[in-house]
Amino acid sequence: MRRKDREVTDTAWIDETLQLCDSCALALVDGAKPYVITLNYGFARAENGSLKLYFHCARQGKKLDLIRQNPSAAFIADTAHELVTGESGCDWGMKYRSVAGKGTLRFAVDPAEKKKGLDLLMAHHSGRIDFSYDERVFAMTEVLVLEVESCTGKEKK
Repeated sequence: MRRKDREVTDTAWIDETLQLCDSCALALVDGAKPYVITLNYGFARAENGSLKLYFHCARQGKKLDLIRQNPSAAFIADTAHELVTGESGCDWGMKYRSVAGKGTLRFAVDPAEKKKGLDLLMAHHSGRIDFSYDERVFAMTEVLVLEVESCTGKEKK
């Protein structure tokens, strides 16, 4: 990272920022070109400190085809945008908080892990944990797990 003064590596800060964000841009590999989509997500840290992001989608589509071909992915989630103005154009800027990283995507196959991913996603966006899922819809839903290999936070105050 070029601006080391803005880098944040504290996991509590990273988790707090991920909690504040409401969507995540996920970058996939499409041959020799990038493919970026914005998704809702949930997340969790394991006891060993590893981070997982969970996404949901239909059971078919371009992103799933790309993941099957190459499960490598990058992500960014950002929030706390505040425009800074000034007399000169050079005085203008933007305050923000962000978390970016990379990892490997996989499909949640076990129904318990799939439910956990959906529960985390719903808790992230609603603050509730008491959801049930229609079995028919549950069967038609894909849950993706991004095993984060590295990530860092960045903040401009």
